[in-house]
Amino acid sequence: MKLFIIAAILAVAAAAPSGYKTEEEKYGKDYKYPEITVTGQSDERNLDGSSQWNYAQSDYATRAESQAQKKFTVTTVDDYGKETKEEVYGNTNQGSSYWVSPEGEKFTLTWVADDAGFQPKGDHLPVAPVHVYELPVAPVHEYELPVAPVHEYELPVAPVHIPFNGKGYKIY
Repeated sequence: MKLFIIAAILAVAAAAPSGYKTEEEKYGKDYKYPEITVTGQSDERNLDGSSQWNYAQSDYATRAESQAQKKFTVTTVDDYGKETKEEVYGNTNQGSSYWVSPEGEKFTLTWVADDAGFQPKGDHLPVAPVHVYELPVAPVHEYELPVAPVHEYELPVAPVHIPFNGKGYKIY
């Protein structure tokens, strides 16, 4: 009987309407986000480890990136200060991206990532302020600093007593 009741509850739960709504059902005719499709793409991978790919979308957003393997010279320093240089392979990437914001503002971003680090460039990125003033310099004094006096005298030494055990041997 319990099994029948559990099966009936599961059947009722499975038959209940789902709370999931599609985008059209959510927004109706006021659905303001059009369907974005990929209008073009390419992907090329080479045996030497290099590759390049790009895509374009119907909302005019594009992205392209290329990667190549490069030999880098790496200098390492051990705990004793000895420098060793070795050649290693690493990736260098460069790419660009273009998109239009919902407000209609156009953005272009280009970047390079190599042994010098990640270097993005774009008109929308913040730029650090340039300081045009000179930093103050500490004043230089023309006098000599006083030197502590040096005393040269012998310190007294305390006598050392080494006990014997009566047979002529030292006891430590």
